[in-house]
Amino acid sequence: MRPIKLLPDGLISQIAAGEVIERPASVLKELLENAIDAGTTDISVNIAQGGLKLIRVTDNGGGISGEELPLALTRHATSKIASQEDLYRITSLGFRGEGLASIASVSNLLLISHQPGGKHAWQIRSEGIRVMQPEPSSHAAGTTVEVRDLFFNLPARRKFLKTEATEFAHCEEIIRRMALSHAGIAFTLRHNGNLRGHWQSAEAAVRIKTVLGEEFTRSAAWIDERSAGIGLQGMLALPAYSRAARDMQYFFVNGRFVRDKLITHALREAYRDVLHLDRHAAFVLYLDIDPEQVDVNVHPTKTEIRFREARAIHQFIYHGVSKALSLPRSGTELSQSSSQLMADDIVPPAEKRVPAAPMLNYPRQTGLPSEMIAQPFNFYQVLSGSESDSTATQNPFRQTGAGESNEHPALPPLGFALGQLHGVYILAQNWKGLVIVDMHAAHERIVYEQLKLQMDEQTLSAQRLLIPVTFHADSLDIATAEENQSLLQQLGFEVTVLTATTLAVRAVPAILQDADTEKLVCNVLDEIRNGDPGQLLAARRNELLATMACHGAVRANRPLTLIEMNELLRKMEVTERSDQCNHGRPTWFEISLAELDKMFMRGK
Repeated sequence: MRPIKLLPDGLISQIAAGEVIERPASVLKELLENAIDAGTTDISVNIAQGGLKLIRVTDNGGGISGEELPLALTRHATSKIASQEDLYRITSLGFRGEGLASIASVSNLLLISHQPGGKHAWQIRSEGIRVMQPEPSSHAAGTTVEVRDLFFNLPARRKFLKTEATEFAHCEEIIRRMALSHAGIAFTLRHNGNLRGHWQSAEAAVRIKTVLGEEFTRSAAWIDERSAGIGLQGMLALPAYSRAARDMQYFFVNGRFVRDKLITHALREAYRDVLHLDRHAAFVLYLDIDPEQVDVNVHPTKTEIRFREARAIHQFIYHGVSKALSLPRSGTELSQSSSQLMADDIVPPAEKRVPAAPMLNYPRQTGLPSEMIAQPFNFYQVLSGSESDSTATQNPFRQTGAGESNEHPALPPLGFALGQLHGVYILAQNWKGLVIVDMHAAHERIVYEQLKLQMDEQTLSAQRLLIPVTFHADSLDIATAEENQSLLQQLGFEVTVLTATTLAVRAVPAILQDADTEKLVCNVLDEIRNGDPGQLLAARRNELLATMACHGAVRANRPLTLIEMNELLRKMEVTERSDQCNHGRPTWFEISLAELDKMFMRGK
């Protein structure tokens, strides 16, 4: 057994560096955080060979005095906190006093700084654990940190690094995070002498567009939620823009990029009802909270945090994101505070939405056969849940009387139906162009949301069948029906056992009265059997209701009248999450007139 003894300072520094500096991107993160904390408005980054040969960061911040330069390279020396109380209300990105010291211990480092108003700049060098004395230098106001030959004195660590391209990709990702979280700062990135990125100071929405691209911003909704001193802002990509990986998920707490299990769970739950299978959401979100309510001193990398009121934060994020995603995109506008860019790129301005001269020859409210207007529409009753509701809206193309204008005052977002395509899709035209709707997927979402609402409000009514539906059932279905009578009744079913092999269905949920009763009940029994009945309504309720909705939705190849199609469009416009079906698939797409003109080479 070896005797216990103190480790040399150099070894201690290298051990500490291993907790903070994993790769070149870790170095870049620490240097950028220092520059931002120094009050910079412009940051220039130069990288060579993926960061292994060179990482140089230059800022125009407050700088460091000559006499403080040695302290800047000393472990646990910092200007950002001074007492234990400060540790519980951290507002800076850095605070541990480990970053520069750790970097210096595993590289050849040069630090040059010039405080505004100072006579000249000062510089200090280090070669691994050997630190030189400060000396006068030349530099504009601000600071440059130059890191060369990373891990030159730790060859074992250097062997674990990846290729130059991979290491640069990690560095580039760090720059993107910083650019997204600090839109008011200009960033310039060069690799091996080539310009790889330049972002001017801008508003948050503009910065998001320049970093993540137009496709993301066009497919996103702006969120702005505030409650009890907590704010959540940013952009949420709609589910149709989902990703195969978690490569476009940015969450910032008080300007700090974090990966937190609680936040991840809240976001995953908010997207669960609209995201398709194993796809991943895309978002850029900023949480503003009292620094005293969050502990950032959890891990040396500072990406892990703890909330004092974890449950409340989880619910705030979950409900805020759920609300933003639930608004049907076809009938909503984004907040005006999201800047003119958002208005132009995501929601067309009012003057574009309602042109002075009609852009489209949309179907007029004349010319429909009288028998089409007079016939009963059971389909509407399924959609709206009541006959009285359907009669008020069953004819969006009502005939125009003498002296009445046949111009529609404001076109609805999804427009008016033109017809069906192969019994599967509804074709409609709105002010922009052509709208294509998957009628089964859209109706499935409508029925699903109605079922959820009725369950929440305990108003899920049952419709007794004039003639009970009887069918052969296996022993598992028989046992499931016998053991779960109360649950079935809560769901609007009345299912009784006639014989050892026969079930009778005497009532079904009113909203599903036109579904295939036998298939519907068999699938519901299967859902119940494969879950924990005691937890079904709490944990797996939505899966069960989704199964029910699928059976209640209008099936493919069913011919619909124009009035039925328009009723479906109007319901979509007021139904939460109607842009996706219950499985996360899109329910509709839009092709603008400009896109159609391009297809047919009009104007060329």
